[in-house]
Amino acid sequence: MAKRALSMTLNGQAVGPFTVDDDLMMIEFLHEYLNLTGSRLGCGQGVCHACVAILDKPDGTSEEIRTCITGAHFFDGKKVRTVEGHATRDDKGEVTGLNPIQQKFIDQFAFQCSYCTSGYVNAATVLVEKLQRQPVKRSELEGEIEHALGNHICRCTGYVRYYNAAREVVEGLGLVKEG
Repeated sequence: MAKRALSMTLNGQAVGPFTVDDDLMMIEFLHEYLNLTGSRLGCGQGVCHACVAILDKPDGTSEEIRTCITGAHFFDGKKVRTVEGHATRDDKGEVTGLNPIQQKFIDQFAFQCSYCTSGYVNAATVLVEKLQRQPVKRSELEGEIEHALGNHICRCTGYVRYYNAAREVVEGLGLVKEG
């Protein structure tokens, strides 16, 4: 198997270079090389979205990328965020505060087993960042939430609470305009 060097910015920190197989999936890189296990391997086929990470694009936008079907080398030289990168940490690496999405998911008890939660956190983060650039009309809010979270599968039927939590964050941050 051919190997190549892989480097990226992950959760704001430069990582690499690592020499990894050409066919290594990003989920395996995160788990096996970096011990970042928050992104979950659910279906392994890109359907459930439990594995998503956030790709930060040069133009300031971001998108979810399914790491179970995307090779690690796709991320070479790019900026990536995982669920581990959202909370505030002290200089020892201990969590000192959750971001608004994480906190609202807890407040709403939006999860049961939590296997899908990291994917939902990343999806809601991408949604909030999108709406920070361009707030949504109140009449379009439900459609935006459905578009952002609708591809994620929760086997514990946590959909209503995830959607409610996302809505509360968006509204609480003032990202909804009348109309």
